[in-house]
Amino acid sequence: MKVDVILGLQWGDEGKGKLVDVVCPTYPIIARFQGGPNAGHSLVIHGKKMVLNTIPSGIFRDGSTNVAGSGMVLNPVGLLREIKMLEANGVPVKDRLVLSRRAHLILPTHPLLDAAMEQAKGDEKIGSTLKGIGPAYSDKTARQGIRLGDLDNGRFDANFREQIARHTDELNRHGSDLSELNALCDEWKKSLDEIAAYQRADTEFFLNKALDRGEPILAEGAQGTLLDLEFGSYPFVTSSHTTVAGVCSGLGVAPQRVGKVMGIFKAYCTRVGSGPFPTELNNETGDFLRQTGHEFGATTGRPRRCGWIDLPALRYAIMLNGVTDLIMTKADVLSGLPEIGVCTHYRTANGRTPYFPSDLDGVEPVIKMIPGWNQSLTESTSEDALPAQLLRYIDLLEDELDRPIRIVSVGPDRRQTIHRR
Repeated sequence: MKVDVILGLQWGDEGKGKLVDVVCPTYPIIARFQGGPNAGHSLVIHGKKMVLNTIPSGIFRDGSTNVAGSGMVLNPVGLLREIKMLEANGVPVKDRLVLSRRAHLILPTHPLLDAAMEQAKGDEKIGSTLKGIGPAYSDKTARQGIRLGDLDNGRFDANFREQIARHTDELNRHGSDLSELNALCDEWKKSLDEIAAYQRADTEFFLNKALDRGEPILAEGAQGTLLDLEFGSYPFVTSSHTTVAGVCSGLGVAPQRVGKVMGIFKAYCTRVGSGPFPTELNNETGDFLRQTGHEFGATTGRPRRCGWIDLPALRYAIMLNGVTDLIMTKADVLSGLPEIGVCTHYRTANGRTPYFPSDLDGVEPVIKMIPGWNQSLTESTSEDALPAQLLRYIDLLEDELDRPIRIVSVGPDRRQTIHRR
């Protein structure tokens, strides 16, 4: 049996949460492989919106097991808040959630460091969510991090005090306000004590044994390919590996155990925070996409930058991830636009190219305009009900990307999903 993967092909916010929820009934196990509470996976179930930051998006499905893998970073305070929200909505989290002992913890000082370092950058800000993700991964890489499994050894309290002291020295150098630090540490420890009552496991063994028994697994990514630490638009990237390679390193499964790779993209393009964005629309059309698509961060509330779909970037993401199937979301947002833009190539100092370069400075998009459609899509239940112009748009994308678009999402609810023939 294989690990199938669902991940984002753009700069995040592609709608992974909804699609994991839609696809996961055929998978008994859903596993997040990277990131942390910087993710905001929004799901609308029977008209009610739920936002998940850390917990895998299969948590609402009866009989599912949801694994927070070793490649993640966990904040006990936010995780406990998320658990309580789910339990208040009748979700039996203790029966469905398994936390990796190898997952690193976001300490109460990590968000403070995040804010201090971002502030120090001035006009060169990355656009961090300020959730402490970068500092937590930095400590992990520097071999100074604290893992969830460390709760089971006798050194946890001493390690915690040592790391907080080290962080405090650095924060003092930044001139940070530490008046609330003791209260933050108390809340963090109390939350961690409650988290300790939930299932913890060496999840790499749990997952591989499940595959050996013939149980399929769905791996869920966070953020998007173009934010990957290695292959994204560096330095405006996240601190983890958002590509399919992160499945192996973040879950502990071998490459040959990866099966289908489902790549999700919006029918247009968005980005949060700083960094290059070749197809960005700083005009009324960009405002239309933002307002109609409710393009505001599920985690931060920040308005997203909006633009036309970018095929060089998508081709690049498809190549990096070995994508087998495409899923297009938010097609409904484009309804009502007389024309829709498609970036087919870039214009660079060295001429026109279909490729996504390592440096996007000076890149200009080559835009092809195609007819739009006026028909609302939100009540569509089959491919036959879609307007001809949208079907031509889908055909164009499939021809350019050389991959089939298997699913088209026409609204935020799990029912607003069209599985194509």
